[in-house]
Amino acid sequence: MEVRTYSDRVTMSRAAARHAAQALRNAIEARGAARIVAATGASQFDFLDALTAAPAIDWTRVEMFHLDEYVGLAIDHPASFRNYLLERLIRKTGMTRYHLLDGEQDAARVAVQVGREISAAPIDLAIVGIGENGHLAFNDPPADFETDHPYVIVTLDEACRRQQVGEGWFASVADVPSQAISMSVRQILKSREVICIVPDVRKARAVEACVQGDVSPMAPASILRTHAHTTIYLDQESAALLNPPIRGPILANETA
Repeated sequence: MEVRTYSDRVTMSRAAARHAAQALRNAIEARGAARIVAATGASQFDFLDALTAAPAIDWTRVEMFHLDEYVGLAIDHPASFRNYLLERLIRKTGMTRYHLLDGEQDAARVAVQVGREISAAPIDLAIVGIGENGHLAFNDPPADFETDHPYVIVTLDEACRRQQVGEGWFASVADVPSQAISMSVRQILKSREVICIVPDVRKARAVEACVQGDVSPMAPASILRTHAHTTIYLDQESAALLNPPIRGPILANETA
């Protein structure tokens, strides 16, 4: 896993967007289309702003899959990840091929249906983050590293639910749904390339555990270190607890 650390969140996000945009262009040039997995959450705001403004991407050739969604949450709720992707990615780009996880329907059936679609061909690029508890998608610790199902129904742990409140998506922990549909760890690892975007001091301990601790289900995103083509983008705050040789230089320019 390549670690790239930037001086601030915006510079980090723009650098990650440049990388992702070029990966999309390369896939479209090589195969006529690009299949991607898109992450959501507060950590992706600046990244998606930069990616959707990137030039020379034919978004009609991009097919997008949804990383995770709450079970039972209405699409018009402020925390709906379907609504998030519609507003911040799909409508802004004119993308026409996308597969959203409808948590208002039977969750097991939705997982099977979208899982069938994602299994039809390889994913070119998975864009992910890391939770405050180290989760990858909504695979909270201890994460299932073995299941081959593309999507799974998971129960969200207390730390995960507190994070959603802390980011302002819900008024209280009691309001956060207890379950979600999540892309599985093994499905994420099947992607040709992974870009992991993790800003903010709140994520520093999770980054430390996942980047320089043991590869373990107790630090779910640590599994990305076993993937041959993963780049993790950090800002100075999220990288604060890493050893300098692992963190690398702190870059001040998005093109560095």
